Amino acid sequence: MTILVVGASGATGRLLVEQLLKQGQNVKAIVRSPESLPDSWKLNSQLQIITASILELSDNELRELVLDCDAIASCLGHNMTWKGIYGQPRKLVTDVARRLCNAIEANKPNSAIKYVLMNTTGNSNRDLTESISFGQKCVIGLIRLLLPPHVDNEKAADYLRTKICQSHAYIQWVAVRPDSLINEEEVTEYKVYPSPIRSAIFDAGKTSRINVGNFMATLISDNELWNKWKGQMPVIYNKSYTE
Repeated sequence: MTILVVGASGATGRLLVEQLLKQGQNVKAIVRSPESLPDSWKLNSQLQIITASILELSDNELRELVLDCDAIASCLGHNMTWKGIYGQPRKLVTDVARRLCNAIEANKPNSAIKYVLMNTTGNSNRDLTESISFGQKCVIGLIRLLLPPHVDNEKAADYLRTKICQSHAYIQWVAVRPDSLINEEEVTEYKVYPSPIRSAIFDAGKTSRINVGNFMATLISDNELWNKWKGQMPVIYNKSYTE
């Protein structure tokens, strides 16, 4: 398989790329600056490093980029700086999802392309009746007003839910929702649920970035797992936070 990873130089995106390479997949990694990437990437024949700002690519360039891809994984996020939070592009994750999906549609592939979006437990799956306390609703409402990146995460998932939907001819999708992200060196046991089992605001669990990368990579490569979660927004926790 060939997988395009956007946000490949980020904290989770790097780990996803490593997990895909361990599986023997061919990876295209889009990065804005390759200088900080590990030397092992630059020497790996299974990895193509593309230096670009994805929203600056033309429609034709995006079509060419995804033409030979079996899956796309987005680990995009906003830098936690003043400019990253309040500057442009405010709809980075949403606009990239929309433009990549448009490129797939324009190519009319023979089989559906998998789109895996890294999202957050702070975003509810509005296809389901997820139980959220009044207090959490109030806090999330405040976050929407103060933190544009949260709105971007919501709109990106909503784009997949309401525009791509469940029976698109060329695209299937999963939006992966980790809880509070932490760093760990190795993949550990984790559990996946259709909806949060903890309050993302008042009783958050932990999810290691490497576990997120492992789950996203396995979704792409394991058709049985993919069929279980396609068109859904699974929540992933480190196992210790589910007991």
